[in-house]
Amino acid sequence: MTAAYGDTRLFIGGAWQAGRAGEIAVVNPATEETISHVARASRGDLEDAVAAAKLGFSAWREVSTFDRCLILREAAKRLRADAEATAELMSLEQGKPVTQAKGEVLAGADIIDWFAEEGRRTYGQVVPSRHPSVTQIVVKEPVGIVAAFTPWNFPVNQAVRKISAALAAGCSVILKGPEETPASVAALVRAFVEAGLPAGALNLVFGAPAEISAYLIAHPDVRKISFTGSTAVGKQLAALAGQHMKRITMELGGHAPAIVFADADVAQAATILATQKFRNAGQICVAPTRFLVHEDIFDAFTDSFVEKARSLKVGPGNDPSSQLGPLANERRLTAMQTLVDDAVGKGARRLTGGKRLGNRGYFFEATVLADVPLTAVAMNEEPFGPIALINRFSDPEDAIEEANRLPFGLAAYAYTRSRETIRKISGAIEAGMLSINHHGLGLPELPFGGIKDSGYGTEGGSAALDAYLNAKLITQA
Repeated sequence: MTAAYGDTRLFIGGAWQAGRAGEIAVVNPATEETISHVARASRGDLEDAVAAAKLGFSAWREVSTFDRCLILREAAKRLRADAEATAELMSLEQGKPVTQAKGEVLAGADIIDWFAEEGRRTYGQVVPSRHPSVTQIVVKEPVGIVAAFTPWNFPVNQAVRKISAALAAGCSVILKGPEETPASVAALVRAFVEAGLPAGALNLVFGAPAEISAYLIAHPDVRKISFTGSTAVGKQLAALAGQHMKRITMELGGHAPAIVFADADVAQAATILATQKFRNAGQICVAPTRFLVHEDIFDAFTDSFVEKARSLKVGPGNDPSSQLGPLANERRLTAMQTLVDDAVGKGARRLTGGKRLGNRGYFFEATVLADVPLTAVAMNEEPFGPIALINRFSDPEDAIEEANRLPFGLAAYAYTRSRETIRKISGAIEAGMLSINHHGLGLPELPFGGIKDSGYGTEGGSAALDAYLNAKLITQA
């Protein structure tokens, strides 16, 4: 099926509608051409969205957890049925290869299914009383209206975690979707709506991020904030939420270290790490970025890694043979060149890549830099693109120290055959997620979140649902 890419509207109170603040152009990053427009919400649209979400919450919270599960399972079914078309839309507007886009959509359906079932298990508690005539119980209740803010790098995957957890808990949602990738987000929302959600339970708006966040976070009817994006913006929104005593979940930036010890399976480590580094053109918050490789295997690892990078077929996402698509926008293209020039200027060795490809579309070569000084900007700020930074170590303690040096703590990776090394790094690495000898992050049943400047809370596993529930004590004599 070939997806028809048209303009994307707001979805408020059960109806698709134009935005009162006009439209925003949507650009295909592979061609730099405007392919459609997305509606821009005004303050009046936001007021309508909150009013609709308030009514939607009143209706949705009264639906039994069993029936909520059925509706969410139906949404997952519909998302799977439309996976091909949604993937084509995503590839056009975001740039990733259509095979990766389809994988994202299907993974999104799995996330809906998991939260649908987990929502049926929002158990309370009976607390033994000190007096025989007193009954003490704790019940779980939905927090209320959720304002969710999602980015463009995984337009379905990032939104579906927030929507699924919130709806499974009985909350209503106002989703502020990414203007760069509106059609795939709209397709996700449509799957939920067509599954039978009451009007207002799920709403979708687009527009100026600062205006929307300032209005929704401060609104007294909005009780929960969930944000995925940069650390800088996340801190601003968290501070604003704190002023209004709003519950938050923040999934922020990372700069994931990948330690390859001397006893690692070099071929396996290089293959897995290179694949994960360049997936989605490196625009992944958990992408391995700082590669710390033992000096005894440094040459073997870098040779294998570079070979993998050079073998990637670069092209538009809708070309079935493409493995590395364009960056999402011109800003990322400029940022990549600036980071590479800075690192090479400070002494890094460029093993492959390092420049834009062609003069049309935001394509950038898979880039590998070695012996990168710590003064390089890329060693301290998240590259968020197809740049791998490979340095050597001799003492494992130095590798651990470097892994923990930055204020980020989202994901980390390690490759070793030693159980003692695994035991040591499991306790020593400062990250919300550590994957050893494979890439095992992002499954619906597993926690997904960081520590330090990489965020607060989790968007995966059973703990993710708790963020959308209030625990209420009822004690009765």
